[in-house]
Amino acid sequence: MHTAQRFVELGKKIYNLENMREAHRFAVFVTRCSFNARKMKEIIKFFESSDLLKNVAENFPYVFEQPTRAFFYHNSTFDERIRLIKEHMMFLKSNFKPETVIDLYSDNSLKLWKMELDDEFKSMELVLRMEPGQRKEGLNALMLLLPDGEPIYQIIFWIARDKLGDWSMWIGAMQGPNMEDAKEVVKKITKKCHAYRTKNLILYATQAVARALDIRKIYAVTNEGYYANNHVRSDRKLKTSFSDFWIEAGGSHTDDPRFDSLPLIEIRKSVEEIPTRKRATYRRRFALLDEIDSSVTKNINNSLLN
Repeated sequence: MHTAQRFVELGKKIYNLENMREAHRFAVFVTRCSFNARKMKEIIKFFESSDLLKNVAENFPYVFEQPTRAFFYHNSTFDERIRLIKEHMMFLKSNFKPETVIDLYSDNSLKLWKMELDDEFKSMELVLRMEPGQRKEGLNALMLLLPDGEPIYQIIFWIARDKLGDWSMWIGAMQGPNMEDAKEVVKKITKKCHAYRTKNLILYATQAVARALDIRKIYAVTNEGYYANNHVRSDRKLKTSFSDFWIEAGGSHTDDPRFDSLPLIEIRKSVEEIPTRKRATYRRRFALLDEIDSSVTKNINNSLLN
């Protein structure tokens, strides 16, 4: 197939041409591919190098769109985006069973933990998966879901080597609930989790996944590193501050202001640091976190290659 025609066929898989906005993005995509034909041939060849990668690209053709747009983090380059896509996919291919990798990019998911809630919300489940709407910030997402599939909190990330060559998890975004009664839902879940905030819960689960995969480091985009400005209100005040939360969670700044470094495990308060009246709550909270650790480790291990 002629190169230009190949780009057109890829674009048709990614965009709905009946939608005017999507049709415009399709035209831009084909143009950018043509201007970067050599690099696009490289990423196409990569995904044609094995049956597994072919399957991933067939289910999730957005891997061909991601290099052409300013995704993942602020001022990322075409070459950087291709590199991190390839490294992420090679990490999955080298560590996970093929059927698990396919599940991550289809309508299925890797289930890691489940908690019973109440008569109204029934339960909450922690899953690893990838959806088209998450492609701007990463290549996989860890999600806390209600039974109807409504996300409570999610962290979107990719896995690639850092400057020192260590396999690292890179968090591209953390997103909260987008429902009418979001505050009430989060309040109920926080109470169920023994006063442990849901955004701390999703970060703790993310750290557990990183540890289970033997990943050495975690980096997270700062306010300066976020790929877009939709976390900033029209008056330029932040709707949410990534940077503040990462530091609060034990993170530290790096020599690249776009990324903070996060610990692989949350530091827990000792008994002496906890007021007597709160010690029972903290014991229950720590037991819950240990349960998450155990469940995540078990389910990750069951999905890994022997």
